[in-house]
Amino acid sequence: MEDIVTVVVEFLAELQDRDSDELRMELEEASEELPVDSILIVEILTRIEERYGINIPADEEAARSTRSVRTFATTILKVINERKKP
Repeated sequence: MEDIVTVVVEFLAELQDRDSDELRMELEEASEELPVDSILIVEILTRIEERYGINIPADEEAARSTRSVRTFATTILKVINERKKP
């Protein structure tokens, strides 16, 4: 499976019309804070859900996870792994 952080950064770069490598470097230098507004978060969530066929719950944990790329990616990975369980 693709690295979820990479997928999130690629979607974010695409939505901001930026180079994904440059954005990733910028995020790493800034402790991977996710510099987006709520509209972009919704767009990224929609793309992630479509790509992986999952549904990210709109709960408190998901809301907190949008504060950093790594936390956001961890939340997405958790949902993907839970979906795989029988």
